[in-house]
Amino acid sequence: MIKTALRQLAIVVGAFLIAAAFNIFLIPHQLLSAGVSGVSMLIGYGTGMNISLLYFLLNVPILIWGWISIGKRFVTYSIVSVIFTTLFMQWVPENPWLAKDSLFVTDPILAAIFGGVMVGIGTGISLRAGGSTAGFDIIGFILSKKKDLPLGTILFALNAIVVVALAFMLKEEGSDAALYSMLSIFVTGKIVDMIHIRHIKVTVFIVTCKTKEIKKKLLKRPRGITVINTRGAYTNEEREMLMTVTTRYELAELKKMIKDADPDAFVNIVETVGIMGQFQHLDPH
Repeated sequence: MIKTALRQLAIVVGAFLIAAAFNIFLIPHQLLSAGVSGVSMLIGYGTGMNISLLYFLLNVPILIWGWISIGKRFVTYSIVSVIFTTLFMQWVPENPWLAKDSLFVTDPILAAIFGGVMVGIGTGISLRAGGSTAGFDIIGFILSKKKDLPLGTILFALNAIVVVALAFMLKEEGSDAALYSMLSIFVTGKIVDMIHIRHIKVTVFIVTCKTKEIKKKLLKRPRGITVINTRGAYTNEEREMLMTVTTRYELAELKKMIKDADPDAFVNIVETVGIMGQFQHLDPH
């Protein structure tokens, strides 16, 4: 119960950061964010419609599709994110401290960078909590899960067409706005990849005298284990070494299991460049 409440709180915090980034940094300079929010901004700039309402309406069909394809818990958290982002966009002023007609940040490059950082942190927090900001995040997560690609890179690619549309829509100022938006989206993608680390794999080698105890704990996880017979060069003692591949996201739990079973185990953790064959991609719970 407490864990669920903390997850939901994290998603609400992420929604606030995203909404603040939109209203304070991006929208005043007519810049785009990633995903459906960028599409909402594009339509809003061109028609004058309420961007937060557009953001909500455009996410509804994607949330329904995600509910069917991904899982109820993941989409439930995503619904929370969408609702609170919509509400916060209504409440957070474009300029919280200065006069109503002045901009909080006058330099569009600074607005693009800091807006991208805040959106990336908010999105990353939501993903780490088991949800998403919906929109392209849901599409990107499915592709990341199936193709084993960095999520931030996928999101960056999905937004190219939206940015090109902005360049055509704004005409004379469009090229500058499009480039600033690309910068913001790129920063967002990098921040997301730093926080959301499910796609990063590591190989863990465990040399221990308590093979059975550690193996019993590790077999509770949805990861395979290979037992390798080894011999120490100095002591000439025969030992068994366990090898398993996991994600950076699951690494803390794995290290705790090993430490609980054998505090004296020798553990070598190396980042894995790539994997061929079967590797189970866990659902985003």
